[in-house]
Amino acid sequence: MNTLEAKVSKIESIDGVSIVSFVTLDVELRMMSLGINTPIEVGSEVLLGVKASSIALAKNFHGILSISNQLQCRIDSLEEGSLLWSVKLLFGEFRLESIVTKSSAVQMGLKRGDEVVALIKSSELSILEVKAKG
Repeated sequence: MNTLEAKVSKIESIDGVSIVSFVTLDVELRMMSLGINTPIEVGSEVLLGVKASSIALAKNFHGILSISNQLQCRIDSLEEGSLLWSVKLLFGEFRLESIVTKSSAVQMGLKRGDEVVALIKSSELSILEVKAKG
């Protein structure tokens, strides 16, 4: 499980659906949730989690996507498997992992040092822990 430390910057809720905004390393992240089971408020410091299989990668990306969480990362290392590759990413002080198919990694020409965008759907982000109340 990948983790990111962040601070809650905004909470919007309507009819049981919530969009929670966070800030980490001056980047805004958003989480969509059908009800928030964790007691948080604006200013709360949290530990966010996302599975390695839920992080897509884009290289030489230009354009607009509906995926709100887009992190500029650098590839630190690659573990090449026969079907899947584990791509280790550096996002500031955070180390993330993305699992991609070998065919995608080869097609993208991924290599150590490449700049990529890690894409995380808001529904794939979760709060693992509340570190401090706001």
